[in-house]
Amino acid sequence: MYQRILVPLDGSTLSEAVLPHAEKLARALNVEIVLLHVDVSPAPTFDPHESPLEPQPEEVKIMHADEKHYLKTMCSKLESEGLRATYLLRDGMVADTILETAEIEQADLIAMSTHGRTGMLRLLLGSVAEQVVHRSKIPVVLIRPIGE
Repeated sequence: MYQRILVPLDGSTLSEAVLPHAEKLARALNVEIVLLHVDVSPAPTFDPHESPLEPQPEEVKIMHADEKHYLKTMCSKLESEGLRATYLLRDGMVADTILETAEIEQADLIAMSTHGRTGMLRLLLGSVAEQVVHRSKIPVVLIRPIGE
């Protein structure tokens, strides 16, 4: 039934709080964990005098390299614990990209942490977890870390 669990990570300890839960599920169900980091790059500006094939600014390249290293490290840790794991680095709007990736990768479950914001903070910042839960076609497991 289940073959792949998608786990979005943003590099924070908060997002990583879901990993012990995802690991237990993956071990019990003998499924693969797919780690996903969504890079929210600023929207490119159009300058008719620049070629669209211009290389990315150096800062963006460094940021992508850091994110890739982070995902590789997390993936290696899971593999060293006997789990099957892969990673993906994508650009885009976070909730949209999580949902698109889940569909493309044929994930059976999305497991992610939530900040658990309420009131004005939730209104101002929105909730990626809420968007994913409401729009997902597959089950979503949300973990609210202790102390949040």
